[in-house]
Amino acid sequence: MAIITYEHQFRVAYKDTDQMGVMHHSNYIVLYEKARTEWLRYMGLTYAEIERRGVMSPILEVHSKYIYPAFYDELLTARVILEEMPTARFTIHCEIYNEQGKMINKGYVVLGFINKETRRPCRIPQWFQERLDEYIAEQGE
Repeated sequence: MAIITYEHQFRVAYKDTDQMGVMHHSNYIVLYEKARTEWLRYMGLTYAEIERRGVMSPILEVHSKYIYPAFYDELLTARVILEEMPTARFTIHCEIYNEQGKMINKGYVVLGFINKETRRPCRIPQWFQERLDEYIAEQGE
């Protein structure tokens, strides 16, 4: 069950397609990152701010399942889903839908939290947890 969902739209650019006009498989991972970044921004936490506060979030794992192709100039919707609260790891699921609302891709990214100075793993910072809690409460209103 999702704790948080957020949607962001993207249009498939010509540069992101192959000769057949199909979006290259590597671009789905890029969409996951763009959607995740926009969700954090919407929530009030940019990566720049997170890093200024001394925390970095390296990617530990990526999984992507390709269901149907996306085509040049198609408007895609990426749905970011948080199913469980982060601890020292942060798993963000992503579903990509085409203009007809058909799911064409799904996957997830596992990020860690590390101290920017020591580069050692750490737990979710208190201020990040508090912002997540506030955001969840706002979405429930």
